Amino acid sequence: MSHARKSFDPAGTGPLEGIRVLDLSRLMAGNMLSLQLADFGADVIKIEPPEGDPLRDWKDDGHSLFWKTYGRNKRSVVLNLRQAPAMAALWALIETADVFIENYRPGTLEAMGLAPESLLERNPDLIVVRISGFGQTGPYAQFPGFGTIVEAMSGFADRTGFPDREPVLPPLALADMIAGIYGASATMMALFARQTGRARGQVIDLSLLEPMFSVLGPEASIHAITGKIKQRVGSASNTASPRNVYKCADGKFLALSGSTPAVARRIFEVIGRSDMNENPRFATNSDRVKHRALVDEAVGAWFARHNSAEALETMRKSGATVGPIFNIADAMADPHFEARQIIVDVEDATFGTLPMHNIVPRLSATPGTWRLPAPELGQHNDEVLLAAGIDPQSIRIGAT
Repeated sequence: MSHARKSFDPAGTGPLEGIRVLDLSRLMAGNMLSLQLADFGADVIKIEPPEGDPLRDWKDDGHSLFWKTYGRNKRSVVLNLRQAPAMAALWALIETADVFIENYRPGTLEAMGLAPESLLERNPDLIVVRISGFGQTGPYAQFPGFGTIVEAMSGFADRTGFPDREPVLPPLALADMIAGIYGASATMMALFARQTGRARGQVIDLSLLEPMFSVLGPEASIHAITGKIKQRVGSASNTASPRNVYKCADGKFLALSGSTPAVARRIFEVIGRSDMNENPRFATNSDRVKHRALVDEAVGAWFARHNSAEALETMRKSGATVGPIFNIADAMADPHFEARQIIVDVEDATFGTLPMHNIVPRLSATPGTWRLPAPELGQHNDEVLLAAGIDPQSIRIGAT
């Protein structure tokens, strides 16, 4: 299936036009944060070491597809910050910046002579975003903070998987993605506070741990009040029933959720078990959760007698909340994904076009824009440094 095609327009603008971001971060969380800003018009300058952001080395069959996706709408400048000319160039850029993003281990920025106090002294309006695994303070501040460890220690992994098997880590950079989105939101709050005169520059202490922990919702309250620790339940839910993944007669799986009383009643009617609506064991959501095994047995038996297409149509007609389990190929071929342009074919120098996720969220009056493809390493050294009054040759000499 073909997707909507997007071409890059360097003259494109967005609601964040005029905001300059220096992104010194590496890998996912910082790149996700700066991608959100870049997609909506901010001038994001990736400050990379001579070897580049390690995200460039996350390759599939030799192709840097992570970089092509998360490096879009950004410019790349290589600075060897171990050299004095490069550090002087960074300071010159800091004076022109609105946002400064870093994800060094806590204390490293200070050791480099870039303590937030120094940054804000040089540029009092600067928003400094400090990303780390566990935050800038606390007993774990110096621990390496990759998302994997945070996903484990946040309590998330303990809730994921089946009760008779090991906890399951997400197979993608979930903690980084969530922290990046939180970080973009926090950056916009700080920029708004600056614009409205409530503050000038400030420091955002963004850990991966706290956003990931927030995903657990009220579980701290639940444990404090009930004394219970919620257990792994596979694809079921501790809070709603029926809710699970059910196997159909053709071997395909459908996901079903009956989180509201009305939807649960419809589901029982569709499967020919209207009697369950009159049974006190299933009268309320709490009752259904308590007797989840019986609910899943009844619902699962119905799905097992029907092919997936038939089951999907029948459930949808009844008003039940149901959907197929898609893999990436299914999503790329789905008509809703096409109609909504969730996936777009972006022009690419290597492949002609390259499918990737569209800019989100959708703004009616000031949408995001496709301005720049992911840059080659150091591609924008000359234009960025010359604009800042810096001789690029001096940086090349300083980097040798």
